[in-house]
Amino acid sequence: MDVIDLRDFYSQRLGIVARQLINRGIRARWPNAEGQRVLGLGYPTPYLGLFRDTSERCIAFMPAAQGVLKWPTGRPALATLIDEFSMPLPDAAVDRVLLVHALEMSDDPERLLREVWRVLSPSGRLIAIIPNRRGVWTRTDATPFGHGRPYSRAQITQLLRQTWFTPASWGEALFMPPVQGSWFLRSAMAWERLGAALSMPFAGVHIVEASKQVYRAIPARRERTQLIPSLRPVLVPSSTATRKSIHPE
Repeated sequence: MDVIDLRDFYSQRLGIVARQLINRGIRARWPNAEGQRVLGLGYPTPYLGLFRDTSERCIAFMPAAQGVLKWPTGRPALATLIDEFSMPLPDAAVDRVLLVHALEMSDDPERLLREVWRVLSPSGRLIAIIPNRRGVWTRTDATPFGHGRPYSRAQITQLLRQTWFTPASWGEALFMPPVQGSWFLRSAMAWERLGAALSMPFAGVHIVEASKQVYRAIPARRERTQLIPSLRPVLVPSSTATRKSIHPE
């Protein structure tokens, strides 16, 4: 999606409620980021406000295909346009990475996650907000969560493990339907509590936290090698030749 479409969605009442509900899930996993270097990737600016004042530094990277908007408004810019597969950071440069509207929009999510792995510190963690394949929000393109490729939990787990991450915790958000009606918006928190209590599988997004695998085990393959080749005589003497050598005439 274009960055203008994303901005317009989060300025609407439905987008404001969605941001509040997702922020609730992010805050449950990262209560604070004091002294941490936080990177947001995709369109993370509606959620980076949780960490901007307490973290050591907080920056937003937006992919070139999407576009970029100045953030925060009225302050020095902390957002920039980047190539998502070649981020302008050295290895192990950040402690936390927040992925929002990133994996489902990427042409190569595996390559994107490998680049995230590179810039994360050895003890680094990421949180990814990913549309749920079974959720109602992916059935309509009226919200950003209806665009791109949604994922099931099994697909996310496989993708993370292929790119050297270990899933640490799971959560869901957006159990309410994506309806602009005032009654649905006022009852959004009740929908969230009911959906979480009943473990309903139809949430709009997955909230997955993962840790970086610093040492990746490589299975050893044992090959059978023949240390001493079997010795076989080239010529086997006949019984007649043997008798002549023992009893010469």
